[in-house]
Amino acid sequence: MKLATIHDGSRDGQLAVVSRDLKSAHMADAIAPTLQAALDDWAFIAPQLDSLYTQLNRGETRRAFDFEPQRCMAPLPRAYGWVQGAAYLHHVELLLRARNADMPESLRDDPLMVQGGSDAFLGPHDDILLAHEEWGIDFGAGLAVIVDDVPMGATPDEAHGRIRLLMLANDVSLRNLIPAELAKGGGFLQSKPAAGFAPVAVTPDELGEAWRGGKVHGALRSTWNGHLVGQPDAGVDMAFNFPQLIAHLCKSRRARAGTVVGAGTVSNRPTGKAKASAGYGCIAEQHALETAADGAPGTPFMRFGDTIRIEMLDEGGKPVFGAIEQTVRKA
Repeated sequence: MKLATIHDGSRDGQLAVVSRDLKSAHMADAIAPTLQAALDDWAFIAPQLDSLYTQLNRGETRRAFDFEPQRCMAPLPRAYGWVQGAAYLHHVELLLRARNADMPESLRDDPLMVQGGSDAFLGPHDDILLAHEEWGIDFGAGLAVIVDDVPMGATPDEAHGRIRLLMLANDVSLRNLIPAELAKGGGFLQSKPAAGFAPVAVTPDELGEAWRGGKVHGALRSTWNGHLVGQPDAGVDMAFNFPQLIAHLCKSRRARAGTVVGAGTVSNRPTGKAKASAGYGCIAEQHALETAADGAPGTPFMRFGDTIRIEMLDEGGKPVFGAIEQTVRKA
């Protein structure tokens, strides 16, 4: 299935089922008012949504309408939890190297995860509103899953069976605020404003062979101010898959239905011609490469008026989740 949340002026919007080609949609109000309501009773609600999805794709529904991503909120506009992992170790290595720091060996066996704010996610076309360019505004192209209830101590295999939906994410970072926060001995807070998400969340089966091994396989394209800057393959160089990240999260706690777990900025190691052209999923990675080559970064961070587009295309060149298309503006 493909699901979206239509903005209706409320905090949680209205749940809609979206056709496979992203051209039409149908409100799901007769089944579940919101995506969180559907997740709270997934075993009962999901088959009904799937039936509506089948009818919509066959053109058999009476209240279908043209799907407009501009009307969408994030698929889950607010969540019980938003936890971001660092599953792509090449990304971690680059950022640590730029700070003249070595990557701890423990990170190769035990994933790094941080908890972010989940009270108000950004929709796919919402502006990124910030007070100062000097904060070092950066985008972060990644993927995330929404889980059902996951018990404390769940194994990766058990966690795999609790993954309900997948989404594209823009994990916005304020890079110039990070050093001061880390120097205090804590984690990210002010340096991690609201994350944005593509308009459509999809069930794993919707991805076919692109979903295997607990990973999404496919190029994640980032276009900054109209210029393609990165298209790394999300299934390559992912050291920890989503079931492993979820199991790590639940080592000492349980996760409630509606918890969002991200895998961090997608990054490929530059080995071989294909990967050498993968580009970057955040500006900080480019800074790290420029610093290594020239002694200092040359690419500026995002400025007010800049745009970022993040999307993933299937083998036929069609969008899977729709696109994140956001503009940075002064708050």
